[in-house]
Amino acid sequence: MLFGDSLMAGYGLPQTQHLHVILEREIKDKNITFINASVSGDTTAGGLARIDWSLSEKPTIVVLGLGANDMLRGIDPKVVKQNLDLMIKKIKGVNAKIILAGMISPQSYNTEYKKAFDNIYPDLASEHKLIYFPFLLDGVALNPKLNLDDGKHPNAEGVKVIAKNLSKYILQAYK
Repeated sequence: MLFGDSLMAGYGLPQTQHLHVILEREIKDKNITFINASVSGDTTAGGLARIDWSLSEKPTIVVLGLGANDMLRGIDPKVVKQNLDLMIKKIKGVNAKIILAGMISPQSYNTEYKKAFDNIYPDLASEHKLIYFPFLLDGVALNPKLNLDDGKHPNAEGVKVIAKNLSKYILQAYK
């Protein structure tokens, strides 16, 4: 299950180019079915509000990729971490493996905010012993050739890069 925001939901792309579809193609030999439970615009508070309903699908692996919209709105990193921590506990409660897909704050944020936000994901991964993908947009962020015209969301080629990067962590969880 992909549980994230627009970066994983397929914002601005046709269904055939959504991350879950590309991942199914990328990992075709394992016959894994992906559930796209990502919602564009979602924050960690929104994710926390809908996690129980999404977990009723009984996923065996959850890729948790929320927090980018919180950061864009300047939400206190302590709140973001608390919301993610509660979601992690709920996911663990249904015995699903978790891949935490990290996000990093841009340099334009003040140093204190950036440091606090950037530490959320590695801290949670360490505390909960999770499979950790440090930056969901690794190799895609700030590359105009891999993003839509808004410069924030991956285009079809950017989704392929994310899928290639993420598939290694999914295969690790699949073992």
